[in-house]
Amino acid sequence: METLSNKELLKENILLKTKIQEQNAYFQEQKARFEEQISYLEEQINWFKKQIFGKKSEKTIEPNPEQLIFPGFEDFFKKPEVESTQEVKSHKRKKYICNGNEKFSFPDDLPTKQIFLDLPEDKKISKTGEPLVKIGEEITRKLAYEPGTYFIKEFIRPKYAEKDPEEGIKIEELPSTILPKSLVDESLLSSILTMKFADHLPLYRIREIFFRDGIRISKQLLSQWVLRIGKNLVPLYDLMFQKVLKSERLFVDETPISLLVPGKKKVHQAYSWVYVGGDGKNPPYRIFEFCLNRKAENAEKRLGSYKGFYHSDKYKCYENLAKDEDRFWCPCMAHVRRKFIEAQSDPGFRIWVLRKIKYLYWLEKIAWNRSKEERMFIRSEKEEPIIDELIEKIKNKLIHGNVLPKSKFREALSYFYGLIPYLKNYLKHPDAHIDNNVAERAIRPLAIGRKNWLFAGSEDGGKAAAVILSLVQTCRNLNVNPRDYLEDIMRRIMDHPVNRLHELLPDEWAKIQNS
Repeated sequence: METLSNKELLKENILLKTKIQEQNAYFQEQKARFEEQISYLEEQINWFKKQIFGKKSEKTIEPNPEQLIFPGFEDFFKKPEVESTQEVKSHKRKKYICNGNEKFSFPDDLPTKQIFLDLPEDKKISKTGEPLVKIGEEITRKLAYEPGTYFIKEFIRPKYAEKDPEEGIKIEELPSTILPKSLVDESLLSSILTMKFADHLPLYRIREIFFRDGIRISKQLLSQWVLRIGKNLVPLYDLMFQKVLKSERLFVDETPISLLVPGKKKVHQAYSWVYVGGDGKNPPYRIFEFCLNRKAENAEKRLGSYKGFYHSDKYKCYENLAKDEDRFWCPCMAHVRRKFIEAQSDPGFRIWVLRKIKYLYWLEKIAWNRSKEERMFIRSEKEEPIIDELIEKIKNKLIHGNVLPKSKFREALSYFYGLIPYLKNYLKHPDAHIDNNVAERAIRPLAIGRKNWLFAGSEDGGKAAAVILSLVQTCRNLNVNPRDYLEDIMRRIMDHPVNRLHELLPDEWAKIQNS
């Protein structure tokens, strides 16, 4: 039997050792990769748990080691775990069956309010100088509404005839209305629009409310009314948009909306943009725009000619618009804070960042209670150094911090780093904001309504809804009763002079009413 020489044994040992070292390095690399993946997945699981079971508030409470602890009382504060089961009986939804011939009907015994519309005395004289002969009356009945009461408006218009048959019959015109030849009064229409766009009720629920009171209106007819009103209010909507795009600063955000595909039982994801602007500390106008998709061209079409400060989240199209020197993008600091709240790694540095952002918001709260000059001074002397410190520390953390590539902490750092060129833009204008919360709050009613009416029935319906929603939510922001406002402008808009259309905007209308 041959034996290996010492030299051969040494060589074989070296090869074996090298192989073991290579395997060990490979396993160490695999271990690091798996640990990184486990850490990332744990972050994801914790985040999902918080979304489902945790509080949605982003308020942070720093741990206080000096907090008093009372030994022996731990069990006292624990909530008892009680398991209980309850049997719920199945139920069937009662459907309202409406035949095709009954689109609109109401009880005959409703109270009636008679309104006499007669010709002026000077028009009751014929060309020959003789008085006109009354030959009858024209009666027009419309269903009207006052809070808590339905009644019939009965317009009685005497008819007069000339002695000369060729002159025809004379009668006073009916008041101007947004839906000519309709059997419904603007008072009821304004109530319907308020229920849908302020109280977020879908049309089928509104129909059921009327049905309980003996008034039958088909859902199709309700939809037609909303579409026609939305189209007739477009001039006001366009004027509001012009005012927003002329303001020195505005706020923009977008949210998805489901759109029913015509002829198919499926929905397409459309989007609604919201633009908030106008003069004053609290921007008055809330404008919603319905779009079929989320393409950048939708925002670029509206903001392409805008010159001023605009606030938004970090959607790429808003960042691209900032390349124009006459536009200043103010990215949302609330989104930056949210990223660090969601991160779990490096709690010490994370808490430090959140504390610095908290200081910025605290200083902003003080600044907004002072004059514009004092506000600019506070920002330059107090807030700008904090932002510089954040930029320096976060840059250093990204470069030398040994942060896991796939982690929410790395994502938060990178998110902040990408906004560095724009973070100080809000410091340049006294009316600019540190975040985009104005638009976030403005779009919330749409998100609430979306949970009730689920989808838009058509593209035209989405556009009409955007027009009415813009007026209603602007009224709510100005503490104007949208029902009173809509009732008044719908009676006047068809005959209102174009050069005085601004008088029908919610803020201008409120000033006239209060004067």
